Amino acid sequence: MRNRSIQWFIQWVIALSVPLLLVIGSVRVVMTPLFLQLEYTRDDFQPDFYGFTTEDRLAYGPYGVEYILNGEDISYLGELTLPGEKCWPAQSSPCSMFNDFELQHMVDVKNVAQAAFAVALVDLVLIVIICVLFWRDYQKNILLGIQSGSLITIGAIIAIVVAALVAWDEFFNLFHALFFTEGTWQFLYSDTLIRLYPEQFWFEAALVIGGITSLGAVILFLFSRYKLHQRLDSA
Repeated sequence: MRNRSIQWFIQWVIALSVPLLLVIGSVRVVMTPLFLQLEYTRDDFQPDFYGFTTEDRLAYGPYGVEYILNGEDISYLGELTLPGEKCWPAQSSPCSMFNDFELQHMVDVKNVAQAAFAVALVDLVLIVIICVLFWRDYQKNILLGIQSGSLITIGAIIAIVVAALVAWDEFFNLFHALFFTEGTWQFLYSDTLIRLYPEQFWFEAALVIGGITSLGAVILFLFSRYKLHQRLDSA
């Protein structure tokens, strides 16, 4: 006889894990040079009024992503410089690519991102262990958990995308307020972080993350639904 407490535990751990893993996995997919290249080379991508060309963005943009993902300290970004003509205002000698406020924000972003990736990795290992240990006796609960998690994910993504489309500024500010201290993530348009990653970049990144997450949720829903029907047919 199956233990109801174990059934409940398995089903809801998986249901709550599905959105977490799909979202963080989608974020990781976007944090690649390929996404930067696709964004920067679009004809309608927001230009930099302070002097960065598309080639400049392609050269400098990956540094921020690489820093978040690697094991280096902030000197990885702090030692970077721009040619004088690319600084704002332009000058005759090179300048630091990022100012102190930008560097501190990147430290905060790296801490949040790596903590999220660590949580996702632990969660993934837990789900794999659950599936290996309990698949034979609790397959139905595992599949129901996947199905429930997929529906939760789709519902949440729809709500988030609607909020982003209707009130992007409020959504963007709320997101940052949840993870960063007030006053540490707002910059001048002439700051390098904004020149490399303008508002349009974040808006479209959010839509792509939502799209990838939703696609993953639909695939998992169809898979779990198919397997559940297969169980009924063989019963």
